[in-house]
Amino acid sequence: MLTTSDFREGLIFQDENGQFVQIVHFQHHRKSQARAVVRVKLRNVDTGAIIETSYRPEDKFNEVNVDKRPKTYMYAEKGMYHFMDNESYEQIALPEEKITAAKPYLVENMQLLGIYLNERFLNIELPSSVVLKVESTVPGVKGDSVANMTKPATLSSGIEIKVPLFINEGDNIKVDTRTGEYVSRAD
Repeated sequence: MLTTSDFREGLIFQDENGQFVQIVHFQHHRKSQARAVVRVKLRNVDTGAIIETSYRPEDKFNEVNVDKRPKTYMYAEKGMYHFMDNESYEQIALPEEKITAAKPYLVENMQLLGIYLNERFLNIELPSSVVLKVESTVPGVKGDSVANMTKPATLSSGIEIKVPLFINEGDNIKVDTRTGEYVSRAD
């Protein structure tokens, strides 16, 4: 059995309704005279829906055995995203609704982890950062480097993020998949 003290981001467990959920974010919270609670943002593993709730510190949850296997992202076609198992070379597809949060970071031939629950392929886990190409951005002005100034940039996957002024069109940059923020230039 799990308690709220065992919580960590990415943990998958079975909630009080019998649904399998993954912790996206959690925070211990306590007001002056009120009882302590743990506020949690959860993602339903089956549907991908985000749920915000709170639990008392003494609540208990069923632990779930999750298996993670290496996969390669192949391609997307007609709302289905195709992955290849790196050990058996079997190809498996997931519907777009399951991977909505990961979709902007998927690049063909990308290595990632497949999440299996009771031998059923449920979802994917991205690496902590990915390399994407800057498709368009406004040019940086020379000498405009006071403080940590940023500008918007559209990346090859279609997402728009803030990047430092020295980043130009055509540059490859590393993006954090958990926060969607610029990390560094990539070689």
